[in-house]
Amino acid sequence: MYKSNKYMYAQLINDEASATIASASSLKLKGNTIDTAKKIGTELAKKAIDMKIKKVVFDRGGFNYTGKIKALADAAREAGLEF
Repeated sequence: MYKSNKYMYAQLINDEASATIASASSLKLKGNTIDTAKKIGTELAKKAIDMKIKKVVFDRGGFNYTGKIKALADAAREAGLEF
């Protein structure tokens, strides 16, 4: 999970293989709002579930668990991810 002033990024990473499994960002969505964060969380969860991944660890990258970060996490949980 990373956010800048303009964009948000979220990735599923396999630490053992040092590989990115899936990612979602706000680059195509043109915004950095709470609604955009929810869309990113939902999109990432759908990609994970399509790859039969249900359980993940949420690393908020040092950002406070409020606002957009919380919205992304809640949307991912609602879409089926467990963390």
